[in-house]
Amino acid sequence: MKRTFQPNNRKKAKKHGFFSRVKGKVLNKRRKKGRKTLSK
Repeated sequence: MKRTFQPNNRKKAKKHGFFSRVKGKVLNKRRKKGRKTLSK
């Protein structure tokens, strides 16, 4: 039987990675707030 979670690193990075955050408003918000780490 196949498990439900089939990890795919490329897909994950596209959705939640650094470059997807650069495109959105998340990083700018975090910069403004003065976060120590902007993204993982």
